Amino acid sequence: MTTPHSAVSDLQFVADLAKVLASAIGSDMLLRRAAEFMRRSLPLRECELWVRARTGDVFVPVGAASEDAQVTDTAEWLSAVDTNKGETRLPLMAEGKTLGLLRTKAEAGALPASEVLLDSVAHLLALWLASTELSEDLATEVASRTREINAHRRFTDRIVDSLPVGLYVVDRDYRIQAWNRKRETGTQGIDREEVIGRDVFEVLTRQPRTLLQREFEQVFRTGEMEQMDMESTIDGEVRHFRISKIPMRLDDKEITHVITVGEDVTEWKTIQQQISQTEKLAAVGQLAAGVMHELNNPLATIGACVEALTVRTPDLSPSQQQALDEYLRIIDSELERCQAIIDGLLDFSHPKAQKKQTEGINPIVEDSLFLIKHHDNYRGVELVLALDEGLPPVYANAKQLIQVFLTIMLNALDSMEGKGTLTVSTARNPEREDELVVAFTDTGFGIAREDLRKIFEPFYTTKHPGRGTGLGLSICYAMVQEHRGRVLADSQLGRGTTFRVILPITAPVSERPQDEVLS
Repeated sequence: MTTPHSAVSDLQFVADLAKVLASAIGSDMLLRRAAEFMRRSLPLRECELWVRARTGDVFVPVGAASEDAQVTDTAEWLSAVDTNKGETRLPLMAEGKTLGLLRTKAEAGALPASEVLLDSVAHLLALWLASTELSEDLATEVASRTREINAHRRFTDRIVDSLPVGLYVVDRDYRIQAWNRKRETGTQGIDREEVIGRDVFEVLTRQPRTLLQREFEQVFRTGEMEQMDMESTIDGEVRHFRISKIPMRLDDKEITHVITVGEDVTEWKTIQQQISQTEKLAAVGQLAAGVMHELNNPLATIGACVEALTVRTPDLSPSQQQALDEYLRIIDSELERCQAIIDGLLDFSHPKAQKKQTEGINPIVEDSLFLIKHHDNYRGVELVLALDEGLPPVYANAKQLIQVFLTIMLNALDSMEGKGTLTVSTARNPEREDELVVAFTDTGFGIAREDLRKIFEPFYTTKHPGRGTGLGLSICYAMVQEHRGRVLADSQLGRGTTFRVILPITAPVSERPQDEVLS
């Protein structure tokens, strides 16, 4: 017969069992090892551990012969103990909650383990199960929160990457901490893997380091957003950008980062210039209408006096008569020039609605070229034609468009001073299928950038005095607008200028003749 364990051996047994439990917390294999250790050490014929399932108050065996067994009523299970066969059944409880069950049966002829020892074992196992369950709950919660944080971070990153602006963030050491998709795919884009953590001055080299650093320092020091506009030439085209530097605080105290946002505002700036141009033209038109009506009367009187003098033959010497005739011719010529300016201003300020009809754009261009070929400056110019024969017609007034095209081409001839290449093309607008583009490109001396913004303003001209009134392009601008189109100009000094007249293919129903609308 086996003698009962002493108090010392019981303590040693609990200590050894604790070592077993501590060796692999959270493992199913561990529970089987614990049961095996108890059978071998006490010794026991049977030792079963039951663990509460995650689905509710159902206990399933660990290491039992039958994997289908389960306990659903703990009171019934505890009352079924067979003390005659040295059996014990104990709940494994922690904080009033049953976490598992322990069932032991002593070997035949051996004394059962003391109740104190089994209670200690049950308590130790309960604590271990409680810590395991807590660890699993914490692990589940941590995994869930981690998934939520990662999902939120991906969502935030997707928002930043979807912005149609370039965005990057630098810290106080001027290290790049964020770099969005637009910065990767721009004209001079760089992959974020290549820039994250790098010195911003090593990556952004187009702007002087001292100037860029001063801009960052200003935001770090004042905590105020800085905004500036800048121009940049990309592939020969001038683009306008609005740069905003925004302070960022991680702890709501000092500024820790600066967010830089770069937005391409070229189209917006163009629209603003067009709006400003339209407002200027309207104001000048109103002024011109009043002034020119007042000037017409004295000019008419002067003209009548000139005509009266020409029909009278006073008693003058031949030399005096010759001088008088010369003066009269000069007066008459200047009167005609003044009248032409007045007529242009009146047409500009009160454009007459001209009858429109369906017209092919290529015949209008060809008629304009026929007229321009008789100009003296055309003789040394090479003409290159690129007319798209498959273009649909436009709804327009042919005479007005011929005047527009002639004005542009005459300016081109003056720019080339009688030698160079004039390229005339027609095509669909690659940006909009419902528009046509008539382009005129010369190889003249070009237009300065500061002048290019003003060429459609009345009375503004880059020609020498006496060679232009500055009204031609203004009137062309108004005529094309009356056709619901627009005129764009690009130029580079020393290389030439391109004018693009953009016209809509489809006219509004209200502008079409009634019979055409009904058809």
